[in-house]
Amino acid sequence: MNPLQNIEKYNLVLASQSPRRQELMRGLHVDFSIQSIDIEESFPAGLVGVDIPMFLAEKKANAYIPTMQPETLLITADTIVWHEGKVLGKPIDKKDATKMLRTLSGKMHQVITGVCLCSLTKRKVFHVISDVQFAHLTDNEIEYYLDKYKPYDKAGAYGVQEWIGFIGVEYIQGSYFNVMGLPIQRLYNEMKRW
Repeated sequence: MNPLQNIEKYNLVLASQSPRRQELMRGLHVDFSIQSIDIEESFPAGLVGVDIPMFLAEKKANAYIPTMQPETLLITADTIVWHEGKVLGKPIDKKDATKMLRTLSGKMHQVITGVCLCSLTKRKVFHVISDVQFAHLTDNEIEYYLDKYKPYDKAGAYGVQEWIGFIGVEYIQGSYFNVMGLPIQRLYNEMKRW
């Protein structure tokens, strides 16, 4: 019996072009479709920490709602890297990515994902935080990673599941999958309670 049979009446939609989020959703063995939502990922200047990805996850959901059908259950998410009181989003170029990775080198940062799970009649917004400790990265390691992987679509300029995660992440406190971009265990539990 499917442990998520309570949501079988819905058409589950993941509104994300992220291959990592899609891979994690496939791991749940649920039927879902993928939609893209093209919004500007901007947020009010006063927001900090967990409020940023939660705001952006809801902003993505709100952009989708005008075309949403009654039987749709929508999942939107946004992930940020939070370090020393600042958000590190997606790098704009190699110079920006190099600066981000040098900043993270040898230090701990937080990866925060905000998720919005909603239908036309119900909404649940939550966040998950993972602490990530980076080893000291040499300039050669940073350059090698950026040249080989080009992580310009990733918050903080890195993918934990790539080479830099293998050699650079000393430890994680919290969900590894959250660092990949979707706290799948928490999402599963929220869908189970839906």
